[in-house]
Amino acid sequence: MVKSKKLLLIAGAVWLAAGVNILRIGILAYLPYLSMLNLGISLAVFTVFWFKIFRNLLVKHSRRIKQSTEEKQYFWKFFDRKSFLIMLLMMTFGMLIRTFSWMPENCIGIFYTGLGAALAFAGIQFAREYLKKQ
Repeated sequence: MVKSKKLLLIAGAVWLAAGVNILRIGILAYLPYLSMLNLGISLAVFTVFWFKIFRNLLVKHSRRIKQSTEEKQYFWKFFDRKSFLIMLLMMTFGMLIRTFSWMPENCIGIFYTGLGAALAFAGIQFAREYLKKQ
């Protein structure tokens, strides 16, 4: 068990690690297809994932963690069941896309770069929430 306020830091580390890994995959696939148009599409992917999904999860989980009256909680409580399910589905779908080549390499690069940047940014924001709580 960890102190409840540490859950924000754990969430930040998990999201940042996932984001950096996805971003790395995206950049490696992206390099041969780098163009202003593709960068614009990656920015659009980032914007959709950040503003429509990850920012809302950040607010929801940060609020829940900060309002917790429990001094200590299990480390996995940085997420709720629904969020773990979403993460599991995203990871599974991502692995299937790459394993079975369901998307061309340039699309993987464009999409993963935007998605990975949004995930990493969410990780940074969770860490920022932890530091604000200090």
